[in-house]
Amino acid sequence: GDVDVAGFVQAVTEGLTLAEFNAASYKTSDDSLGQIPQLTVVLTDVDDIYPDSRARLDAALFRGRCLGESSNLARELANEPGNTLTPCEFARRAEQLATEGGAKVEILDERQIEALGMGLLLGVARGSAEPPRVVVLRHDPADVPPGTPVLGLVGKGITFDTGGISIKPAEGMERMKDDMAGGAAVVCAMRALARLGAPIRVVGVVPATENMPGGRAIKPGDILRSAEGKTVEVINTDAEGRLILGDGLWYARKIGATHLVDVATLTGSVVVALGKITTGLFGTPDGWVDEVARAADRAGDRVWRLPLFDEYREQLKSEIADMTNTGGRPAGSITAAMFLKEFSGGLPWAHLDIAGTAWAEEARPYLPKGPSGVAVRTLAELALAGSSWK
Repeated sequence: GDVDVAGFVQAVTEGLTLAEFNAASYKTSDDSLGQIPQLTVVLTDVDDIYPDSRARLDAALFRGRCLGESSNLARELANEPGNTLTPCEFARRAEQLATEGGAKVEILDERQIEALGMGLLLGVARGSAEPPRVVVLRHDPADVPPGTPVLGLVGKGITFDTGGISIKPAEGMERMKDDMAGGAAVVCAMRALARLGAPIRVVGVVPATENMPGGRAIKPGDILRSAEGKTVEVINTDAEGRLILGDGLWYARKIGATHLVDVATLTGSVVVALGKITTGLFGTPDGWVDEVARAADRAGDRVWRLPLFDEYREQLKSEIADMTNTGGRPAGSITAAMFLKEFSGGLPWAHLDIAGTAWAEEARPYLPKGPSGVAVRTLAELALAGSSWK
């Protein structure tokens, strides 16, 4: 049968690049393998496979290297401690990384966020001394015909999550520095897809803040108003990711997205359901969710779809607001996704809950312990295949 030599070259390059990642970046003595200085791929008789073999294999090398590097950059961001990667610093690094790839970047400060009425993001940010930011990214190729879909990527950018007033247990809280892994995935996917020349327009939105229990923090029972106008009764302040994503999804629609994907370390419930191996996939309609699943398959990210039956919406009913921010323990990852669906505006929308897959607790031959860079390549693959969406 046919041999996909270019695909093989890309996979080898991608894998070797991913292997360069070193999670011990703050150790003063470093015994890691270090970077691979040069990669030589030797193939025979490739001219019999491709008439333009050299160009195609060069492109495969570049693509594999770019996707691997972008995943590693997301891992580096997720590995940064909360005292260095504040929301403002996250925004600064996001701008640097995405601009390096050729994407356009705009950073919204607190004044601009207030002017937009992003009450969910501002509510979460109240408990922190660090001001919030919204990172807005654009990939806008010149030759895209009118009417082509616009992909909107939205990532959760909680740079440290204490849980707020509904505070988390102390044990394991140090891991909550990675609660911006979804935001890092969006930023670094934008870097990759821009460098690789994705054939469609893409917009990215990452609301960034800490979730802290300061004196001005939101409290259980508080009511917040979203930028869209919906009111939310806060039952648990540790269900904050969905709040900032609600405003983020609205803003992605506002700036032109026609198809949405959000990525977030959203719920412990998805870890109970799927463990640490598989990302939870939610969304509507079926065709769009299938498109995202195919992109994940090409990228090597394992995903599994979970249901969004209308009856789950009942768990978010509030007696005094449009909805609550949590539906309790049963089906927690599903009710979180149902909350996000409320902000999709009826557009094709998919949600990737990476709470179980953003961090490898144990080293595997293909993945060292630490941040995994999950979803970067899925989002990039989705954009790169954009012209073929049905």
